[in-house]
Amino acid sequence: MKNKIIVSVAALLVLIACNNTDSKTGESSADANLAADTSGWVTLFDGKTTAGWHSYGKATVTERWKVADGTLYVDTTKKGSEGGDLCTTEEYDNFDFILEWKIAPNGNSGIIFYVNEDTTKYHNTYETGPEMQVLDNEGHADGKIIKHRAGDLYDLISCNKETVKPVGEWNEVEIKSKDGKLDFYLNGTNVVSTTMWDDNWKAMVAASKFKSMPGFGTYKKGKIALQDHGNMVWYRNIKIKKL
Repeated sequence: MKNKIIVSVAALLVLIACNNTDSKTGESSADANLAADTSGWVTLFDGKTTAGWHSYGKATVTERWKVADGTLYVDTTKKGSEGGDLCTTEEYDNFDFILEWKIAPNGNSGIIFYVNEDTTKYHNTYETGPEMQVLDNEGHADGKIIKHRAGDLYDLISCNKETVKPVGEWNEVEIKSKDGKLDFYLNGTNVVSTTMWDDNWKAMVAASKFKSMPGFGTYKKGKIALQDHGNMVWYRNIKIKKL
């Protein structure tokens, strides 16, 4: 009887040890959670609500932005519904930003950053914030315009390589901005690299459609916006890390 008790206790101790260890890393569950908490990444979309977001120039989110199945999306099925670009509550200067997007056929949207929400001066997010284009390259008319295709720094720099997935599939995005050094990644590939705010940047802006917008591309801190261009588009897994 004594031997059976010893064996049972030993087996129980082994079981507890196994349950407290992450099967992939060998770390305890507590250690794994601590690593995630201290990684610096902040979730901007909880998959259930629009907490932390508002429509540009408004205190709340307009009805065209919906949440379903862990995605934040523009719903264009209800005619006459109020739309507008969606902005983060917080402003960011140096950051690493990631998300996933998919677009409906013929769709257009964008990820706009360094947005200044002074609506007494600027009526739209694009009057201040540069944009990473989100697009159905094959179905939308912008797909035929240089510097207007998916992954481009809109109207400023074309992707050095096209890695966008077919319409309806999820695309992984990373936008990294650190002390003026700007990099776009699309599906794991660095597709755009440039330096903001220097003489070359100012020359690019002066030669673009933004030349008549004095605030465009000048702010070094601002909000991040998801564009409502009147087309169905879905976003998920939205996170940011301050650099």
